[in-house]
Parts: sequence; C-alpha cells; structure tokens
Amino acid sequence: MRSVKLALIYGLLVWVIPFVVAIAIFQLRESNRPLFESIMPVAVASAVVLFSILYFRKLDKDFINEGIKLGVLWLVISVVIDLLMFSSGPMKMSLALYTSDIGVTYLMMPIITGGTGYLLQAKKKVN
Repeated sequence: MRSVKLALIYGLLVWVIPFVVAIAIFQLRESNRPLFESIMPVAVASAVVLFSILYFRKLDKDFINEGIKLGVLWLVISVVIDLLMFSSGPMKMSLALYTSDIGVTYLMMPIITGGTGYLLQAKKKVN
C-alpha cells in the first residue's frame, strides 16, 4: 500500500462514522427496524466513498491494486472492531447473526474502492 498509515486512519474513520450514526438513530432499531437497516448501509457507503476520494487523491498509479487492498483493509478493520464489541457485553451477537445483520454490508468496501480504482486506472489510460 502506498500509505499504510493513512489507510489505517481512514479505515478507523470508515468504522467510526457509521457507528456514530448507529448510536444517533439507535431508537429506530426498535421502533422502525427497516428504516434503521436502510440508513446504515448508506452511512457505510458514504464514509467509504468519502475516504476513498481522500486516499486516491494522493495516488498517481496502481489504482486497482491499491483500491482492492484498501477495501479489504477497511473491511478487516471494521469486522475486527465489531467482533470485539459484539462478541460480548450488552450487544452480544452470535457470529452467524453478526454476519447476516452487519458483516455482509462491509463487502461493499472492497467493491467501492476496487471500482474506484478501476475507474481511475481506466481514466488514466485514456489521458
């Protein structure tokens, strides 16, 4: 990766922003679960797009490879932090429930960052 430190910092923020959104709208989880479940992927996608833009601004080559690595790193960061939180305590969830309720959403991370990398690489070839 071109900037591991930046990728790690952004990865943490990619997790923090949706977490803050989840806390802010937590009442919806009980009163209107479908709305809560619709808002959360939007929060994740928004954070991933924002920090992808910031990360890719400093690159001038190898966009696809960087994008895939970046998305996988962010996915791993989010899952590891979540598993620490959801494996015990008041929000305890089984791994199967976590995967079906939250974990699958994180698959969008490498899809978004890899797709962004692909588009940037294709644009560079045209120019």
